[in-house]
Amino acid sequence: MGDAMGRIGETAAAARLRGVAVPVTAGQCFIAADVGGTNARLSVVRTDAEGDIQVLCWRRYPCAAYPGLGAILAEFMDDHAAHAGIDCMVIATAGVVLDDEVINSNLPWRIALPQLRRDLRLRALHVVNDFAAAAHGTTRLQAGDSRLLTPGVDTAAPGPVLVVGPGTGLGAAICIPRDDAVAVLPTEAGMAAFAPGDAREIEILQWLRQRTQRHVCTEQLLSGPGLINIYRALAAMHGRAPLLDTPAAITLAARHGEPLALEAVLVFCGLLGSVIGDLAVIGSTGSVYVAGGVVPQVVDFLPRSAFHARLVDKGAMRPVLERVPVRLVENERLGVLGAASWYLQYLRERAHRDEAKQSRAAAAP
Repeated sequence: MGDAMGRIGETAAAARLRGVAVPVTAGQCFIAADVGGTNARLSVVRTDAEGDIQVLCWRRYPCAAYPGLGAILAEFMDDHAAHAGIDCMVIATAGVVLDDEVINSNLPWRIALPQLRRDLRLRALHVVNDFAAAAHGTTRLQAGDSRLLTPGVDTAAPGPVLVVGPGTGLGAAICIPRDDAVAVLPTEAGMAAFAPGDAREIEILQWLRQRTQRHVCTEQLLSGPGLINIYRALAAMHGRAPLLDTPAAITLAARHGEPLALEAVLVFCGLLGSVIGDLAVIGSTGSVYVAGGVVPQVVDFLPRSAFHARLVDKGAMRPVLERVPVRLVENERLGVLGAASWYLQYLRERAHRDEAKQSRAAAAP
């Protein structure tokens, strides 16, 4: 790409395009995007003197309706005059950057970074893991942006925060406070092997192994497509034909009391609690934020499910988990807020490194 800055810490979980960082000062604007497997959310954001982020415009686009991210961005820019003069963009998405393309099996297309840079005339273009961005975004939430899922448990202990979300896939990240910033550890928790918690879930696992590969990962059950897998597996176990083929149809049928759909949703809720408990133990987290597009559809089923029982049922860790508050994020702008927050922290840290480098150079004999 011929740019001055190299990649820093690029992994399958988090990658960033080489690009010259453009310092953002109060009043300057840039584009922040949250690109998921189902929807792309775009915004123009502006920072103020205190480092707060203002969303000037925001819009959601269904990914499958467009031939690529470039077409979405072109429409966004045509519709919103606020983008004028902006030459910096940060994209939050799952996947890996390979040969300057973002590859994500849940997207209907690849994201060609050089083409975006050229078509949008960008000086700086960055890609950050979607759940790393979500973790950054939780630091920007207001009191009314989330709903408590653990009644009576609302006070978080100091320490790491877990952010987890079933959507088109399953994402998770751990946010660790440090001084006036955060350190975020993206994960590939969705790829971990599914651990059944009872005889029914063992049967579901066996059904999936017969129809896919031997490795059945957690997101094959705890995601939108995962809810469909649970429903189909239960249908086979009960000798019934699966008549529903979308998460929305399954949850709607469950609300109307259809037994098979209701069983699938309740199994999903129990698995959600179990996985959150496992991840909270692994990360020694004091609180949890749940994001993603599936949980809002099933949130009213959580109290009647095994969600909380499975969350705390972790042996000697039960007393710890009983004190961990879990909140559902209800601000759909979490991803763009997080992408913007990540970028601002990156700029601050880069400025500090440059200052330290200059100080060392000046002190050298």
